[in-house]
Amino acid sequence: MSTPSDPAASAQPPSTAATSSSGLTFKLHPLVIVNVSDHYTRVKAQASFPAEAPSPGKAQASCSAEGSPPPAEPPRVFGCVIGVQRGRTVEIFNSFELVLDPVTGTLERAFLEKKLELYKKVFPEFYVLGWYSTGSDVQDTDILIHKALMDINESPVYLLLNPAINHSQKDLPVTIYESGIHSAIKMLNSRVRVIQQYLGAMQKGDIPLDNSLLRQVSSLVRRLPAMESEKFQDDFLTEYNDTLLMTYLAMFTNCSSTMNELVEKFNTTYERSPARRGGRGAFM
Repeated sequence: MSTPSDPAASAQPPSTAATSSSGLTFKLHPLVIVNVSDHYTRVKAQASFPAEAPSPGKAQASCSAEGSPPPAEPPRVFGCVIGVQRGRTVEIFNSFELVLDPVTGTLERAFLEKKLELYKKVFPEFYVLGWYSTGSDVQDTDILIHKALMDINESPVYLLLNPAINHSQKDLPVTIYESGIHSAIKMLNSRVRVIQQYLGAMQKGDIPLDNSLLRQVSSLVRRLPAMESEKFQDDFLTEYNDTLLMTYLAMFTNCSSTMNELVEKFNTTYERSPARRGGRGAFM
């Protein structure tokens, strides 16, 4: 996964947005943070993790420190985040919990598909943008869940909430990770393969010719150079320089025309004005 966007900006209200290194703008609604926090609190309470509290006396504190076992690692919770993406703006509105297989640690697809079906009925305009979890950092096993959601969203986002309390931190401990350029290249490759297969079928006669579509494909192919060679570079630079030369000539012609008009105005002005001392006539 790529470098996360700014954690502080990602956790701000939807009125403000955070821009990542990839150019995407993320808007995170407070309801998502409340849902993730509630999910973590319930799971932690069910696992019987004692809450940390100050000891009333020094003797009791020392006894507890010597006799009690080391605190167990807090549990992690997982879920999906849903919302909309309009152009380069990703807006996360809501979330729902996920269930993992206790043995393999993989997603339970039946539960996920049932949740998606229910949310589609209530929020038809929302779709799965990615998933969330809790913890201080990304774990190696997170990539399994990330890949499992790529059949729903080709480029899912990963929202990580750190439940540890840090009194010196002013911003919310929320980080949004992106799938990055790899998913974009993979998606582009799949789209190009679809076009290639379609053109191949058209060439074999399996499907009728579509001249309009062929023109669009030809225009798309010619947008970027498809080769890198010395001859191509020479031809490209020659054409580029010729284009610049024509542009400069047009600018010179325009400037000359403007200067001629200005001179004509001066001459007309001096011709109409009365003769001055010294017998000075027209400007030019």
